[in-house]
Amino acid sequence: MPSSVHTTPGTTTPGILDQKSKALVNANRIDIFQRSPLELRRYLQYMFKLKQRYGSVLSFVQQERLHWKSISPSADPLFTNSDDYTILYNDWPYGIDRDITHLVVWTKFLLDDDPETGFLTTEHRNLIEDFVQGTFCTDDGISRENLIWFKNWKSLKSVHALEHFHVMLYRASPEFLKRITNGDRPTSATVTDP
Repeated sequence: MPSSVHTTPGTTTPGILDQKSKALVNANRIDIFQRSPLELRRYLQYMFKLKQRYGSVLSFVQQERLHWKSISPSADPLFTNSDDYTILYNDWPYGIDRDITHLVVWTKFLLDDDPETGFLTTEHRNLIEDFVQGTFCTDDGISRENLIWFKNWKSLKSVHALEHFHVMLYRASPEFLKRITNGDRPTSATVTDP
């Protein structure tokens, strides 16, 4: 990954370095990831309007983004039934290197946290790692060193009622991203300022 900083348009706040992103995830300091001031303002305005229109973020995400009629998972083992998860762009990504694509993997099943630490259990961390490698590190995907993933702490989640984790890919091809997200686009790319 490169070692340069890209400035986020409309701000003087630089994006987070890719190596710094890896270090933040490895140290579980995901609270450091932030949106630029301009993007944060757009995000907050959008969330306000979204809640007025749909009643909640959950309703919007479930109905309009995921198109899930039910959030009940199948009885299949985790990550083995594609109806139990969906990969989409993060609608409002953090201020990071522009060559990094920020995706979210939404799941109908819970990912267990250790009650003492609040972090993922080892079992579920390993399940996610296996899923991530099998899904993103494919022939048309990217190498493992060009990928990081994390699950937000409960206090950092903007959507609490639906389980999800984040995946950041460095220089993934547009064709791969289109395939893996089923042609999705981030909402922030389609919203015009009021």
